[in-house]
Amino acid sequence: MDAIIARNLQKTFGPITAVDDVSIAIPEGGIFGFLGPNGAGKTTTIRMITGVLTPDAGSVRILGTDVQEDPLTAKLKMGVIPENGTVYSDLTAEQNILLTAKFFGMDTADRRKRAHEILGQLGLLERRNDLVRTFSKGMRQRISIACAIVHSPPVLVLDEPTTGLDVYSRRLVIDTVRQMNRGGSTILLTTHNIEEANALCTTISIINRGKIVATGSPEKLKKTFDTSRYVEISFDQPVGPALFFAPFITRAEPWGDKWRVYTDDPDRAVKHLARVAERDHLAIVSIATSNPTLEEAFVQLTTGA
Repeated sequence: MDAIIARNLQKTFGPITAVDDVSIAIPEGGIFGFLGPNGAGKTTTIRMITGVLTPDAGSVRILGTDVQEDPLTAKLKMGVIPENGTVYSDLTAEQNILLTAKFFGMDTADRRKRAHEILGQLGLLERRNDLVRTFSKGMRQRISIACAIVHSPPVLVLDEPTTGLDVYSRRLVIDTVRQMNRGGSTILLTTHNIEEANALCTTISIINRGKIVATGSPEKLKKTFDTSRYVEISFDQPVGPALFFAPFITRAEPWGDKWRVYTDDPDRAVKHLARVAERDHLAIVSIATSNPTLEEAFVQLTTGA
């Protein structure tokens, strides 16, 4: 069974179509990344999937439950970390978690046990009795995550969960996402951090101007634009662009103390550069070939560059 099925979602705000016929299917147990530039429709889609917004058209099912027809049952199957946190500043860290656990129907003993477990996991056990308004942004986000996972949801939806976090908090968030996934939760993640999506996600959809423009594994999306390869090379002496002239080299540009030589045939380019260096009595100080990156695919798909 697919954990999340969204079919033909559409949402307009006045004359602006924010989401235009978006469909997503996320199998159970996967980590699905949802990428797009600002204003592309990511958060609007997430709000429709989680039942915060009613779509103008289309439907969403969470583990077989229609979000519009039976919103309570669907929401009980989800843990949600929205773009803006929803923790209560005038409650302590532990009180926030216990209150959320109570909303999900957990009994007192289970609530306290689970809160203690999560606070320890997120490095906040010693701060459990402190008011959340005294916490940093990273700590507040960790409490948001604690509230979202307190009932061990089968589906976890995270909207930009690591934006603006310090390195330590970001690592804890990522480790928690991985741990939840290993425990059986299906993850839907929106992020601006392409490196994060590449490291976490098994499948990615890229949305631009309200439409899905590509879906696939990170490696598949990278290979879509495999031609944008380059060789980075530096010599022991200054050289000019004329050195890199060859039919299979599309352009060369200085890059700090190196040159980036763009080509669709890195093997041929490396051999050519070695011959040129030998001919002109140049010593190669360093040389490396690039691999296609998810960032390059993202830029190509969302800008047409």
